[in-house]
Amino acid sequence: MRISAPAKINLYLAVGARRFDGLHEIESVMQSVSLADELAIEPADVVSLDVAPAGAAPEDETNLVVRAVRALISAAGDSGGASIRLTKNIPAGAGLGGGSSDAAATLVGLNDLWRCGISRKALEKIGAGLGADVPFCVRGGTAVARGAGEALAPLVVRPELHWAIAMPSEPSSTADVYARFDELDAAPVESDPSAIADGLARGDLDRIAESLRNDLTEAALSLRPSLASARDALVSAGSLGVVMSGSGSAWCGLARDAGHAERIVAAVGSSVDRAWAVRSLDRGPRVAR
Repeated sequence: MRISAPAKINLYLAVGARRFDGLHEIESVMQSVSLADELAIEPADVVSLDVAPAGAAPEDETNLVVRAVRALISAAGDSGGASIRLTKNIPAGAGLGGGSSDAAATLVGLNDLWRCGISRKALEKIGAGLGADVPFCVRGGTAVARGAGEALAPLVVRPELHWAIAMPSEPSSTADVYARFDELDAAPVESDPSAIADGLARGDLDRIAESLRNDLTEAALSLRPSLASARDALVSAGSLGVVMSGSGSAWCGLARDAGHAERIVAAVGSSVDRAWAVRSLDRGPRVAR
């Protein structure tokens, strides 16, 4: 079995108070995009993981893929195994949800391969125990995520969107960025994603561009001011609007269409570590045998 694990981007991220469990309340508009990791899964007696290229991600129990296998075995009451080869295309430390999407794809793929019969909604709940972004990555498409990311409401996107993603050479640490966010102790800003939701439903690119938001931006830039160079490159290249994804360090520039996204990527290519032209997806992980 082969299964794709799409990256996610945050078009809107409002960060609220820290909860009793140490996580922050968020309200975020997340979107699946066409940049994706690939997993090849085979039945086996034990759980094994092989990552390509070598060193792109750990191959032990710290990898969310292995943790996802264990979680599904526990939920399904099965003691099966799986041999998994993970091809990484989504960079680590980018805020693009690569590890979370890999875990989501593992849950979806093994649920199909093992014929567990677990619903997507139940898989989202299992995913919530693995990480805040995993429930959305199981569902995919475009959605508002609330709580710590586990409460999801789908959004209509009409038509598909095109983005230029620029990745600086320096990755970001989610834990470090949230810690700095707490240190800065900025006054809370009221969250209202209705404007961007309306723009998505109407296909109004200007409204989407002016509604992009990420409350972690200041914290990320205070830790690594050099991250701003990728944002500035996307602006100079003609992006309609630019937003940092997650805790960084990748930036997403909204384009008018596929050709515009390609031109932006060509323009910023020499000033960033990596760049991709991507389109929005209306789905999460997809299984292909």
